[in-house]
Amino acid sequence: MTAAYPPARTVEVFEDVAGVRVPDPYRWLEEETEEVRQWQRRQAELATAAVYAGQDPEAVRALIRACDAGSRPALPKYAAGRWFRMVSPPGGPAPVVVVADEPFGAGRTVADLAGSGEGGHPPVVSWLAPAPDGRVLALGLCTDGSEHNTIRLFDVASGRQLGGAPEQVLHSAWAGGVSWLPDSTGFFFLALTGAPEDFRQAVFLHRLGGGTEPEPIPVGAGSREYTLVQMSPGSRWAVAAHRVGSPVPVAVRDLSDPGGAWRPFVTGCSGTVAGHVVGERYIAVTDVGAPRGRVVAIPLDAADPGDPAGWSELVPEGDTVLRSLTPVGEHLYLSEFDRTFARVRILDRSGAVTGEMPLPGRGALAAPFFPLTALATGAPAADFVFAFSTLTSSWGVYRHRPGETEPETLLPPAVVLDAVLEEGAALAPDGVAVPYHVVRGAGGAPAPVLISAYGAANVPLLPQYQPDLAAFVAAGGVLVQAYLRGGGEFGRDWHLAAHRERKHVRDADLVAVAEHLLDTGLTTSDRLALTGGSDGGLMCGIALTRRPELWRAVLPRAPLLDLVGGTRDPYLDFVIRKAWGDPDDPDEVRRLLGLSPYQLVEPGVFPAVYLQAGATDPRCRPWHARKFAARLQAAQRGEAPILLHVFEDAGHGAATAHDVAAAQDAEWLAFLIGTLGLPGVSRPGPT
Repeated sequence: MTAAYPPARTVEVFEDVAGVRVPDPYRWLEEETEEVRQWQRRQAELATAAVYAGQDPEAVRALIRACDAGSRPALPKYAAGRWFRMVSPPGGPAPVVVVADEPFGAGRTVADLAGSGEGGHPPVVSWLAPAPDGRVLALGLCTDGSEHNTIRLFDVASGRQLGGAPEQVLHSAWAGGVSWLPDSTGFFFLALTGAPEDFRQAVFLHRLGGGTEPEPIPVGAGSREYTLVQMSPGSRWAVAAHRVGSPVPVAVRDLSDPGGAWRPFVTGCSGTVAGHVVGERYIAVTDVGAPRGRVVAIPLDAADPGDPAGWSELVPEGDTVLRSLTPVGEHLYLSEFDRTFARVRILDRSGAVTGEMPLPGRGALAAPFFPLTALATGAPAADFVFAFSTLTSSWGVYRHRPGETEPETLLPPAVVLDAVLEEGAALAPDGVAVPYHVVRGAGGAPAPVLISAYGAANVPLLPQYQPDLAAFVAAGGVLVQAYLRGGGEFGRDWHLAAHRERKHVRDADLVAVAEHLLDTGLTTSDRLALTGGSDGGLMCGIALTRRPELWRAVLPRAPLLDLVGGTRDPYLDFVIRKAWGDPDDPDEVRRLLGLSPYQLVEPGVFPAVYLQAGATDPRCRPWHARKFAARLQAAQRGEAPILLHVFEDAGHGAATAHDVAAAQDAEWLAFLIGTLGLPGVSRPGPT
């Protein structure tokens, strides 16, 4: 295999980082030159040929299509008594947006996006937001998989695209797209102020039929952070929530005062205060004074809103982890994690708990990746429409009306795996129990096992259906989903236990889970694989360089792999400074080098590796995977292949076109089938 790799020259390049001299022999692979593009294409051709060798590619793709039938649906948005949703016609060239009287009614088309795509792929609707009066629809359109999107406006009555939309580019959908003013005359939105690669953002106000101006929010101005403006029908207040992973309402404005300015609200808070404007109060889930969360109310006209002593506690901290609130008519639905499994309680507008909503099983509610995005709810509907899945059954959509006993099924799950769910835990070196779930079929042990994990950014890994992981189980594999510290599954303390200077704890947790699976006989090291994406891709890189003997295969996806080089990228510099350390401190730089997979590569025997990245990824740019693959290919002293496929027109995942994502999943699965020797490709059963 080594002789077949496209040659990768080395260069005498050194980076001086806070006085620490760091060699970078594959720096040239950071550039988007013709030489790099040709090298990348040859790597992709080699990877595709290698993963499908001896297999029926169409059978693998058919399994991916069967499992994709259970993919998470895009939930409809409510406004003025009607529901707006995105529809991708089977085999159609582009999605359309329809409006209907029911969440999934037939409706009529109000936005046809035919002809809006690029590169032969249909465009992706990153977000959609109807105006409160239902007359204008705003949506974000991405055409290259990068998540960068632009605002389009449509007249709902005629379906005609309107002119005069803002020209600014939105970096992603993480700030919810646009936030309409209660009177539907305009909206706030967060957008880039310059080139996307510079990653500078600001809040703007756009008036329909008028212009677009920067909004002078006094807290966080000029930051690379994310800010979302929240409003509520019938309330005079606007709130600016700041920070994507741990939102805080940093500023407030009285919209009834034409000359009123923004004033600071909750500032200087390191915790999370994530809620909604409810009348004259901001009702929020917070971990301030409660690591697992509590619900509080903060008067919007408070003299000192930043002092928690002035907050009213509505729901105290308990045994579950409180995650988010959703306004529903005159109620608030409180989403919680009970040992990672979803629980939903119902509050009235005063904050009193009035009941608990039954769920279809032990699984997860669909939720945005980051808490800030979950605050972009728009006008609250009278019913709670939600998606729910488990690790063994795909997404269904349900509706619950306050006061009713059971939710109504709107769309049933399309796929049920012939598998069972088991719970387990491994003991970390410091004595902490690290939970995991096992999804397995009828096969015995030792089994081909794939560990999927993340453990970062206060983001919870949930017991939910993922088509690619379901396809692995349907092909005869056993899935282990591990809940490592650094994630948000068990509250603030669980997250902070592997944050910044304690990042290494996440990696120790992963090794503890892997060794526990080996010790208990579920699998052996020649049948054990690991996968993770983004920061989880970095986790994979550390695992395969530090403990290569543990794994038969490692599959980093859209990975971050060079922490030092990442500081030259404005977006990753922002992320690394928040979550990893200070690259201006030489001691911190040395610590980062000990956690950076690209720098950890030394000659040795490595497991089979399949690196997958997107050419238009603005978060973990493809050069991370390119540099790491080149260095690992040169260092490999074993027989296992080191494969790299950078997919064109693919980004970090959220805006990748469906056909490209399906091709990525099929190749990823084929690599696992061949490497682990899975028993065969079979389709999961319908419900």
